[in-house]
Amino acid sequence: MSPVPPVAPEDRFTVAGLIRHLAGTQPDHEMLVAGEARRTWAEEYRRACQVAQALTRDGVGVGDRLAFLDRNGMAYFDLLFGGALLGAVNVAVNWRLAAGEMAAIIDDAAATILVVHQDYLAALDQMASGLPTVRRMVVLGDDSPAAARSDERAIPFEEWIEGCDPEDPGHVGGPDEVSMQLYTSGTTGLPKGVMLTNANLSTAISEAGETFNIAEDTVSLVAMPLFHIGGSGWALCAMSRGGRSVILRDVDPVLLFALIETERITEMFLVPAVLMVLLAMPSLESTDLSSLRLVFYGASPISEDVLVRCMAAFGCGFCQVYGMTETTGAITALRAEDHDPNGPRRGLLRSAGKPHRSVEIRVVDPDSGQDADLGEVGEVWTRSPYNMAGYWGKAEETAATVNAEGWLHTGDAGFFDAEGYLYLHDRMKDMIVSGGENIYPAEVENVLLSHPSVGDAAVIGVPDEKWGETVKAIIVLANGAILNDADIMEHCRRNLAHYKCPTSVDAIDALPRNPSGKILKRELRAPYWAGRDRRIN
Repeated sequence: MSPVPPVAPEDRFTVAGLIRHLAGTQPDHEMLVAGEARRTWAEEYRRACQVAQALTRDGVGVGDRLAFLDRNGMAYFDLLFGGALLGAVNVAVNWRLAAGEMAAIIDDAAATILVVHQDYLAALDQMASGLPTVRRMVVLGDDSPAAARSDERAIPFEEWIEGCDPEDPGHVGGPDEVSMQLYTSGTTGLPKGVMLTNANLSTAISEAGETFNIAEDTVSLVAMPLFHIGGSGWALCAMSRGGRSVILRDVDPVLLFALIETERITEMFLVPAVLMVLLAMPSLESTDLSSLRLVFYGASPISEDVLVRCMAAFGCGFCQVYGMTETTGAITALRAEDHDPNGPRRGLLRSAGKPHRSVEIRVVDPDSGQDADLGEVGEVWTRSPYNMAGYWGKAEETAATVNAEGWLHTGDAGFFDAEGYLYLHDRMKDMIVSGGENIYPAEVENVLLSHPSVGDAAVIGVPDEKWGETVKAIIVLANGAILNDADIMEHCRRNLAHYKCPTSVDAIDALPRNPSGKILKRELRAPYWAGRDRRIN
């Protein structure tokens, strides 16, 4: 293997620069742990170089999209870093989606390479498009040699990189070069690829020391799905100073507690739904949590009661973060010192905190277009180096989200207090956030309306103690139809990822609409959110 090429200071926190820098400065330090497997920085760099050479052999070049379909594991980082070494773009596919939804992402990205675990080969058979842009399928899993032969494009991962010299292609991309493309559902149900550049990721990674208190001795738990910015973004930030990252394939609370003890986890990012599960575990009191320094949480609502109980049970600092895929993750933080449940400033626990150092945030009155007064609710706009380059292949939707002055319209409603803390009040859009997953009602409504018993439909989010919100369908029955909510929910499960499906169905005589025919969802939501001063995290 040739020596690690030198990394310029301005490139150290790009994806490619990160692996090169740390493999060169601390090659023998442990980098990744996943199950029984452990790797140093040098070993992961060597692996990434082999992947880069295999990609080059398959004709992959700068800007080509590489799709990854599997749960959390080391192979994700092999592809992420290997692709970055030659300027290819990583596209992590949400494995929780239905087969057709997965295919829509792979096809939209025009991915030339698909790395897929054998567990998802059956889903590939259900993809009607046949994935026409994919030239090579690289199959993961113990039985992949046999399973891979089902498609002439397929080859087992180890066979794919076998014989490839661990030589770094040496590509150094500019700040505007796209490095990662994460998908978020569009309001019409069509996927949107959020293009994150070297500059976006470098800003997030370089500021991780300040934002997340990441240090050389950080031992991070990577538990959130890597197809989310909360998984992949957190992983890159947490490893940025050379610490060890422990990869959890699935959120197994028993294993999670065991890893905290055995690996001496210092920092982790979890969504409130997982925190609630951990609170209910009998082993919580007997688990040694003394290594934990900070638990970061966000992506969905959390009640004050749950937060305070978590703080008491875990005995470490807590930090809330707010952001979105389009902002490369967190852009505000309610830091540990602001978490004082027994003090005079307990009310801050309802805040999303203050903007990061390089982040501008405005709260804009939707009627006047001017900044709202302190304490007055408006739409949250943000401008910073964190803002995405745009939506892949969707110029009009990009322009509707980011204006000519670079302000990204989040669609969230909130207000600032006199001290500069941001409070999120509601959503300007109708999006539902359930357990950290974004769900767009229009997509679910389209499926509901395809059921013969449904004449009209609206989907809203209602409070749920575990998931923050859950999906409720409110329908108008077709003429002569009788409500069979179980049948309607099963119809949704056949056509959508399960987390998008309604957990309850109500039938009413008519949906409330304004004069232009738009459904008044605020009226539908109001009874379920009565008495709550916060409807978003």
